[in-house]
Amino acid sequence: MDLLSLEMLAVFAIFGVCAGGAAGLLGIGGGVILVPLFMWSFQVAGIDPQILVHSAFATSLAIIIPTAISNTLGHLKRRNVRGRQVIYLAAGATFGACIGSWAASLLKGEVLQLAFGIMQIAVALKMIIGSMKPPMGELREQKTLLLLIGLVGGVYSAFFGVGGGVVAVPLMVLCLRFPMHLAVGNSTALIVASSFFGTCSYIYAGWNMTLLSDGFLGFVFIPAVAMVVPFSLIGARIGVHFTGRFSHAKLVWCFTALLVFIGSRVIWSAL
Repeated sequence: MDLLSLEMLAVFAIFGVCAGGAAGLLGIGGGVILVPLFMWSFQVAGIDPQILVHSAFATSLAIIIPTAISNTLGHLKRRNVRGRQVIYLAAGATFGACIGSWAASLLKGEVLQLAFGIMQIAVALKMIIGSMKPPMGELREQKTLLLLIGLVGGVYSAFFGVGGGVVAVPLMVLCLRFPMHLAVGNSTALIVASSFFGTCSYIYAGWNMTLLSDGFLGFVFIPAVAMVVPFSLIGARIGVHFTGRFSHAKLVWCFTALLVFIGSRVIWSAL
């Protein structure tokens, strides 16, 4: 199937709205939905297996950038973003994104795919066990912890082609005692930095790859970015709108259910 066919455009549109909605509601960037989508669509289109997973990760990150910016603006209006905290988170994420994309470029696609699925489920289990109840006590704002969380989020973001919120959100809840809404808001701002620098690193890493065909900028497939972004932005506005209508516990359940489902499907396809 041609990646630019009407059928594929319809698939991109539907999943773009879903990814944007998940990003706005849960602060995860949407990559947990986009990466499996691109793994499947790129495989159907006949993209070489050696670069398929890396291209899926890179294209996902490029789409996440405008979606994360839109989500951040929405959460700012709802006072779910703390500027001082985000500065330290973003500083760590910038460095982490460069490390993650470099490490991913050294591994085979099958290894990355299996690791992606396992990590999704591990994060979901930790989240459901440790953070069903809203955190009690005063918020912790240690600069070192914020930098480390940003670093981990940046590495994870670039390594797996997701926004980084799948680890940054639970870490802020579990380690810093942030309520879910604040963790989600800060995560969206963090994702802007991690996805931008991760995308740049993937473009650089794939710049001279002879296996890449027309339409690719490094590992990023530009037509897919152009097709998905408008729909992901629509979904993002919907997700941010509904964030305040969900309790802490409901957001956690939504978050973990999504991670377990996606992680299981990715592992199954990698085995």
